[in-house]
Amino acid sequence: MGSDTETTIVSARAIRESPLGIDLNDTQCRTLAEVAGAVGLETGTVLLEEGHVDETLYVVSSGSLEVIKPTGGGDTVTLQLLHAGDMAGILGFVDGIPHSAGIRALTRCELIELDRKDLEHLLEQDPQIAYQVMRAVVRAAHRILGKMNAQFVEMSNYISHQHGRY
Repeated sequence: MGSDTETTIVSARAIRESPLGIDLNDTQCRTLAEVAGAVGLETGTVLLEEGHVDETLYVVSSGSLEVIKPTGGGDTVTLQLLHAGDMAGILGFVDGIPHSAGIRALTRCELIELDRKDLEHLLEQDPQIAYQVMRAVVRAAHRILGKMNAQFVEMSNYISHQHGRY
């Protein structure tokens, strides 16, 4: 992460209000908050760099970020915007694979960060927490896939001029 980031303790309320807390009870939210962190980003700060490998999941609490891909010559294209409730770093969190794009703060942001190893340590204490967190991650990945499929159909229709839409 960039030098304009700051990690602090995350509250159980922040967990409760995030997608991570949807299926957790209050005690489980407090337990998850003990292993999660809160991150503050200033505008323009890079959260993740393309090709970087880590096992951290980020949930946007406030602010906006952009998912970016270099196009050459120092320019980038914005692939997606992330807002409150969105997740970042999903595949790295699940599989430990390199990030396929970068993420940069468009505004001042607050995020929840959760390292995979910290979640795995909770398996013995309360396996339901790990299960419910992974359900939330799968839901987020499913939403992203649905958006990508819709964009693919739209682009395909645009290119082929089918169905009289364009």
